[in-house]
Amino acid sequence: MAKATGVPGYTLQQLSAFVAIADTGTFAAAAVRLQLSPSAVRASLGDLERALGIQLAVRHRAKGVVLTSAGKAVLPKARVVLHEADELETDVRGEPGQVTGVLHVGCYTTLGPTVLPPLLDAFGSRYPAARLELREDTLDRLRTAVDARDVDVTIAYDIDLPRHWSTVAWLANAPRVHVGAHHRLAEVDKPVRLIDLADEPLILLDAPPSREHVLEMCRTAGFEPRIAFRTSNFETARALVGRGLGWALLVQRTSTDVSYEGRTVVARDVAEPELAPVPIVVAWPREARLSRAAQAFVQLVARQAIDNR
Repeated sequence: MAKATGVPGYTLQQLSAFVAIADTGTFAAAAVRLQLSPSAVRASLGDLERALGIQLAVRHRAKGVVLTSAGKAVLPKARVVLHEADELETDVRGEPGQVTGVLHVGCYTTLGPTVLPPLLDAFGSRYPAARLELREDTLDRLRTAVDARDVDVTIAYDIDLPRHWSTVAWLANAPRVHVGAHHRLAEVDKPVRLIDLADEPLILLDAPPSREHVLEMCRTAGFEPRIAFRTSNFETARALVGRGLGWALLVQRTSTDVSYEGRTVVARDVAEPELAPVPIVVAWPREARLSRAAQAFVQLVARQAIDNR
């Protein structure tokens, strides 16, 4: 029987089996995830391949299941279809106007401690029927997760973001120099010049895109920084600065001027070169259909941005 116009020849169950196989690598593991028999999972994959007219995976007895190049191309699209189907069911089941369901929020790793708590608290208070799942990671990994719809929206600096993403601005902070309490600049209560730190050790926040941003700012000031330590942890960078092991150039704002050890960390604005504020945004793929919860999250950020002006 020919399929009806506009009706796909595959089912959501077949897509679910394919994604589970891709994620786990074996029919047995995929069956456990889906609570089906391995034979049912194998059959679903075969039915999907026949519906699409391509081979999605190669079956190996010893090595499990390996995706073909076609399978790798189909996988992200399959994730999108399943994600949107789940969002449709969640939206329909909710009360009219009620924000429900699970919202997967990504956050650039160094922003989590300073910007996530108040935002998530405000969202939870306003929309108690919704549930938030968090993922903190580097921008390159978040980019992959967002495009695969494993994350609905992500909080990040507006630096090197994909052109196919939409963004809503939230906050904007200019980078500041951070030094220990006994550093000579700690006693100077005025903006500083980056070039004056050219010969001193730098504590580099080594998490893309922060790493490239810091190095570019130093080069703009006319020097190649002498890197003493690299860390992907914002609080570790502050702790090393507090110990007097170097200086750091950080965008994050904290409500305290001490490290975890209780040592003072002094922040100074930069006068030369003039450093533009770095916007913090909420982002998502432009073509994505945002769930009701995701829309509410974006709207909350937009309202807070207005309040912060």
